[in-house]
Amino acid sequence: MIIPKPVLYETRPGRFVLGRQTALIADPALSEVAAWLRGELGAVTGGELLPGGQGQGAITLGLGDLAPEAYRLTVGAEGVRIVAGGPAGAFYGAQTLRQLLPSEAFRKAGIGGTLALPAVHVEDEPRFGYRGCLLDVARHFMTKADVLRFIDLMAMHKLNVLHLHLTDDQGWRLEIRRYPRLTEVGAWRRESQTGWNGAMDGRPHGGYYTQDDIREIVAYAARRHVMVVPEIDLPGHTQAAIAAYPELGNLGEPLEVRTTWGVGVNVLNVEDATITFFENVFEEVLDLFPSPFICVGGDECRKDQWRESPSAQARMSELGLRDEDALQSWFIHRFDEFLTARGRRLVGWDEILEGGLAPGAVVASWRGDLGAVAAARAGHDVITCPSTSVYLDYRQAPGEEEPVPFGTVLGLEDVYAFEPLPKELRDDPAGAHVVGSQCAVWTELIDSNRRVDYMAFPRLSAFAETVWSTQERDLGDFRDRLAAHLPRLAAVGVEYRHEDGPLPWQTRPGIPGRPEDPEQWQAKIDAWTSNLRPAP
Repeated sequence: MIIPKPVLYETRPGRFVLGRQTALIADPALSEVAAWLRGELGAVTGGELLPGGQGQGAITLGLGDLAPEAYRLTVGAEGVRIVAGGPAGAFYGAQTLRQLLPSEAFRKAGIGGTLALPAVHVEDEPRFGYRGCLLDVARHFMTKADVLRFIDLMAMHKLNVLHLHLTDDQGWRLEIRRYPRLTEVGAWRRESQTGWNGAMDGRPHGGYYTQDDIREIVAYAARRHVMVVPEIDLPGHTQAAIAAYPELGNLGEPLEVRTTWGVGVNVLNVEDATITFFENVFEEVLDLFPSPFICVGGDECRKDQWRESPSAQARMSELGLRDEDALQSWFIHRFDEFLTARGRRLVGWDEILEGGLAPGAVVASWRGDLGAVAAARAGHDVITCPSTSVYLDYRQAPGEEEPVPFGTVLGLEDVYAFEPLPKELRDDPAGAHVVGSQCAVWTELIDSNRRVDYMAFPRLSAFAETVWSTQERDLGDFRDRLAAHLPRLAAVGVEYRHEDGPLPWQTRPGIPGRPEDPEQWQAKIDAWTSNLRPAP
């Protein structure tokens, strides 16, 4: 009853009894995994597991000739053995071992006594190396504790990338010491829109992470084999930064941090001083985030202000650029060169294809599969994240009972049916450029940790299986395993959406959303992708 489903899972006769006298023996290279497992199981048994060579029966963590994230787990009457290709594989083996415990063990409340583990043999490794989830903390801020909790939930599902959306029109959430007004001004808005087309709530909202907070988040995630990828959005989605430093904009007049949702018109100007400003921002970002991937957004950049700006038009003339799409491409190229020179890789949404793709860029393809196919065939790595398959802010049922009925319906079965590799690339060598996929929790309409739970789970459990397990899908089998998994989620306090709809507290009548039927949504995707140019 494991999620995500292992490559091989065999039940065997017998069981292993885990108790306070159980020993934990680990290869020195796996000491950090052993420490994590000791903390998890010790809290359950009511005592710390004994060091190697003592006690009755043992859990052994060792290394073998396997891929870094692969593992083999064997449970028998004499003990438990996890053999892995590296620390990540050992950690995933330990997560699977944890799922063999009864669900109440996830409460870590010191059950005490003994627990019986079924005898099994598991052989497992992920299908994709990049298995991510985007968490939007810009639209609605989440505390550091909430982010750490979310990392634990990702790790339970063997996801290994947290894409942290840190900046947008509605908030700047990262301390940049060189530019303190980014958080003094940009981290706070005077109120928020209550629904996609709703009234204003009249409540100030804000918050940000200090650099010490970020170091703690990154280190906490690393111990759980989760890489944190930061996103500093540009040149669009930047009104919070412009509110803090008006010289970054095109209007020459003050703006406030945006209080409504949707795609804003205020974007960065293309002056050398603005590029230098954000290079300085990224210098601090690179010091905080060791990830090889750095996301610069590049999405939904409206060009109206550039068309009306004498400065932007002069820049286009100076560079011999044909249009404003090419100007955005030039802008993104500057940061691609900056990041490449520092050993990092730029990630951008598929709009960075418009006007030509930056040479070293990785494309996060969210508007269907067209961008993924074009980028992969041009030799660029791709992360697939189509909105109509893996955006977890979309409504989960067609009725009005959903808290905010936004977007096309995306039910549990729809997420489980998602295939990360676009069909056009399945028999194409370019398909090797699809490094993985990520789901997304955008928070315009998700204003609390409880609502993150409701929107993310159990759909995130389904997504995790699409990127870890083999290509085959069996919805009935998944639902059987999910029935055993939901009590685990409940045990760790996840207020997930129940199959029969929201619980009374999860409803929010009278908050307008933006429901759209599938035909309308497909038409919108077609319009979005009509101006994508294949990379040269």
